[in-house]
Amino acid sequence: MRKLIVSNIMSLDGYYEGLGKDVMVLPLDGAFDAYNAERLRAADTLLLGCNSYEGFKGFWPSVADDPSPQWTPTDREISRLDNAIDKVVISDSLNPEQTEPWHDNTRIIRRADAHEQIAELKRQTGRDILVFGSRTLWNDLLANDLVDELHLMIGPVVLGGGTPIFAGQPPVSLRLVDTRRWDSSVNLLVRYEVGRSDA
Repeated sequence: MRKLIVSNIMSLDGYYEGLGKDVMVLPLDGAFDAYNAERLRAADTLLLGCNSYEGFKGFWPSVADDPSPQWTPTDREISRLDNAIDKVVISDSLNPEQTEPWHDNTRIIRRADAHEQIAELKRQTGRDILVFGSRTLWNDLLANDLVDELHLMIGPVVLGGGTPIFAGQPPVSLRLVDTRRWDSSVNLLVRYEVGRSDA
C-alpha cells in the first residue's frame, strides 16, 4: 500500500496563503526547497489540483536548463524531478492539449472519479504519492480517509487573514511522528500520521 503524503507550508496562525492568495508572504526559503526536493525523490507520483498543476507547469519545466544565476542547484533538481515524475491531475476542465510540456506523463481524472481512482493508485506498488499545494483537493481527500501523512512546514509569521489551510474539515485524528529544524531556516517541519476513521 503506497502512502499519500501532503506537504505544504503554512503560517503560524494557520493560513495556506495570505490575502489576495499571496503565497510570497510565507517564508519560502532554502529549507523549504530542500524538503520539497527530498519529498519528490521519495515519490513516483505527483497528485495535484488543476490550479496547482497549472502554476507548476507554468514555472518549473524550464528551470533545469536555465543558466540564469537566480536558480540554485536545488531549484534545478526540483525542475528535473517535476519534469520526470508521473503527474495525476484532478480536474473537470483540463484537457490533454493543455498539459504540454508534461503531456507524456500527465493523467487527468475527473472529480467524480477521484476517490475511487486515488484509492486504486494507493493499492498499487510503488513509492509515495505526493501532494503539493492543492489545498481544496487534499482537504477533500483528508475528509475521506485517503491521506496518510501531513507534512506541514510552519513559518513564524502571523498573517491575520488569507486562506485557512484547513477548511470545513470534519474532526481528524493526527499522531505526531517527527519534527525537524534547519540551522539556516526559521521554519519548523511537523509530520503527522493521519488516523483512520475506522481504526
